[in-house]
Amino acid sequence: MFARVGVIQIDSVNVLVRSHYLPAFSRLGAYDAALLERAAYGRDRMLFEYWGHEASLLPLELQPLLRWRMERAKRGLGTWGRIARAVHDEPGLLKRLRATIAERGPIAASGIDGARGKGSWWGWSDVKIGLEALFWSGEITTAYRKGFERVYDLPERVLPRAILDAPTPSEADAQRELVRIAARALGVASERDLRDYFRLDLADARARVAELADAGELERVQVEGLRGDRYLARGARLPRRVDARALLSPFDSLIWHRPRTAELFAFDFRLEIYTPQHKRVHGYYVLPFLLGDRLVARVDLKFDRAAGVLRAIAVHAEPGVRKRDVRADLHDELHAMARWLGARDVGV
Repeated sequence: MFARVGVIQIDSVNVLVRSHYLPAFSRLGAYDAALLERAAYGRDRMLFEYWGHEASLLPLELQPLLRWRMERAKRGLGTWGRIARAVHDEPGLLKRLRATIAERGPIAASGIDGARGKGSWWGWSDVKIGLEALFWSGEITTAYRKGFERVYDLPERVLPRAILDAPTPSEADAQRELVRIAARALGVASERDLRDYFRLDLADARARVAELADAGELERVQVEGLRGDRYLARGARLPRRVDARALLSPFDSLIWHRPRTAELFAFDFRLEIYTPQHKRVHGYYVLPFLLGDRLVARVDLKFDRAAGVLRAIAVHAEPGVRKRDVRADLHDELHAMARWLGARDVGV
């Protein structure tokens, strides 16, 4: 599955289940979530954490393809403003933090003096900002997570030697490969879609897409009803039928780029977690429901762990979708998810 999608976004919200566990359930059905834990943080890990789309889990083989981003981050480029300021203004702090991790790691931010921030969750301390700067730069990486908190260590103590010793491609070569991965994962995509998949800069993405199209690795196509060029990866095939049924994480790569979701599915989707409750339209943590090749409904889900119940707080059918055509499939999918989560019942 990771070979197919290339990257899975990590998110902290746990009202249902952490988002990075959902894409495998959506595609494969009930699976042992411990497999993902071992793949990401076990002795024979297959994945690593880095800024791929947002905070992401990625196959280890992609680590060399993202070293250009790490090198830019060391110069304060391509990161958040607070990270860039730490790189430019606090080199001594970054050096001390790296030395602390080298001496004491693996260690979480909470284990380092001065790490506690003030105010909101985003009220990061200088120590936390410094650790994030080192993470962006590839100077440290995630050894594992304690709860949801990253536990940091040096890459040479976490990543396999074969990955660390792999040659570093040029920026252009690495970006071309990232665009290839995005094109295969997306099926049909605009330049903007391809750029968004690994969050490439506009100029970089435009150049790489044009180069791959000129080389015949991407085919320029038109999609009826949509303006502008779209691209197909070489070898892409149109399936004879699409027989899908899945509840999708709001951060699933199928729908994470909202303009593409609106264009292809006529589905205007936004996450309302940060919307005041009285202004929410569909709910707090809404999962789109994919049936066949359409997004047919939105389900506001919560796992009531104390009661052992998967609660569908609200279900909204899309315009033009008859509820009776969706009800049985959604019922089955909710009960499949409940069994996977270990819930005893479903409440709708």
